[in-house]
Amino acid sequence: MVSLICTLQHHTADVNWCAFSRNLLATCSSDKTIRIFSSLDFSELPFSPLIGHGYAVHCCCFTACGQYLASCSTDGTTIVWSMGTGEMVTAFDHPGRSPVRVCAFSADSAYLVSGASDGTFALWDFRSRTLRRTGVVNEDSVVACSVSPCGQMFVTGSTNGDLGIWSLEANQIHAERNAHDLGVTCCHFASQIHIEGEKVEVRLASCGQDSQLKIWEISQLTPAGCKMQLLHTLTAQSAPVLSCAFSPDGQLIVSSSVDKTVTVYNASQGALLYTLNQHERYVAACAFSPVASLMATGSMDVVNVWRVGDGIREGGDEGEAQPGETTTTNASCKGKDRKLGHSGQLVGDWSEEDVQAWLREEGLEALVSTFGDNNIDGQELLGLSKESLATELNIDSVGLRNKLIRKIEELKMTLVCADDPDEFVCPITREVMRDPVIAADGYSYEREAIQSWINSKNRSSPMTNLPLQTTILTPNRTLKMAIGRWKSSQLCLCKSVCVRCPAWLNHSVQSCNKSAGRTHLSVRIKPNLNTACGQYSFR
Repeated sequence: MVSLICTLQHHTADVNWCAFSRNLLATCSSDKTIRIFSSLDFSELPFSPLIGHGYAVHCCCFTACGQYLASCSTDGTTIVWSMGTGEMVTAFDHPGRSPVRVCAFSADSAYLVSGASDGTFALWDFRSRTLRRTGVVNEDSVVACSVSPCGQMFVTGSTNGDLGIWSLEANQIHAERNAHDLGVTCCHFASQIHIEGEKVEVRLASCGQDSQLKIWEISQLTPAGCKMQLLHTLTAQSAPVLSCAFSPDGQLIVSSSVDKTVTVYNASQGALLYTLNQHERYVAACAFSPVASLMATGSMDVVNVWRVGDGIREGGDEGEAQPGETTTTNASCKGKDRKLGHSGQLVGDWSEEDVQAWLREEGLEALVSTFGDNNIDGQELLGLSKESLATELNIDSVGLRNKLIRKIEELKMTLVCADDPDEFVCPITREVMRDPVIAADGYSYEREAIQSWINSKNRSSPMTNLPLQTTILTPNRTLKMAIGRWKSSQLCLCKSVCVRCPAWLNHSVQSCNKSAGRTHLSVRIKPNLNTACGQYSFR
């Protein structure tokens, strides 16, 4: 039985990784933050979110005792945080300052491995806070790594599809070529070790762009050599598998995919136990708790927390979890509604029918016919005032006019506080684009950000990790015009809401940021004859 017990909606951009300690859950995101929750009631800790990275945070991992958390980012750093205070303990700059895509602690927390987009990895001595070794995997990005439970070797996975096994001296002791066609996305060691004479055996899970999850047995015969044998190839998911993890007892393995599913398998037999379909978009992250029967999965800006039962069912049917096996409890989880308006549209784009549907939802059915007769659409709705309701629409009831105006003002404030549309936000900077360009991977980026990415010797896509066939950037004029229209609509909303500000015709919206459930709208006033240059804040 797998039950959905909580949904966390604190991030404002894609969740890239989830990690558990004995009593905490950490999630990191393209919104540049790491959030920390208690795994008892999933309340956010007072010092969360952790803010220190300049760009998207790709991965996070705890030390075995849970005292420290490491996080790595496109900004080229791996930061270690104290879980007692939330303070930054140290920051490791990756050699060459290439974007760091993955990091992992050894079981004894003595070492930290980080892998970067330039095809290199760094082995850090965590106790002395020094760089111990560096190595070059290949010219492709290192996007996966895991340290063996015995602590004598670690594995890297890259976008060219290879898995490499390395000693702590940064010597490669085995290479599994083309382990995943089109690229590896994640790898994870089971915590169990089998020792037979001089031979040490461990299991490794890997997944990739080939839509496959694979379970391997790695036998280390000598310190300088090992053998890698494929045990299972699991193909229940129909699109690239982005993340995988063993349960603490090694009995189960979970994987998440672009096909919006999460699958749970019997790790020994390779049998599918559950397919979970509660996410609405691709699922980028999954993790098991080391002590409790908990599992976390991350998709877009949402993290689902699940309780996993006995897991291995004798004669259990494969496929989707039964409806009775999935329940939702959100009492201790906080989030926000990101809907912009009726049918997900900005109010300025509402049709007459959308406005009438909104009136019914707000209990204003008495006005539907009047609005229909006067052809009131979204733009007209935003311009209504008490005077126009009385003189132009002939609404005699003072109470009805006041109620409608309150509803319109609430609607305007909701729209001003809404998140920037995802399609207008650069995947690298997570800010609305000013000069969008299309790269060879088909995605749009802020010109300065993607040029900086390419100039730092990254020839892989920030979105897919696959090689960019060309560095030519094409202006996306259609998107630029759409962003301009959206900014204009936000300008009109601000003018209606912030009525006390001077010179509204000369202001422009600078930002609308959300932090700890509070919205901060920053408005820049351009100088003119009536006002000095200033900045106004509304909370």
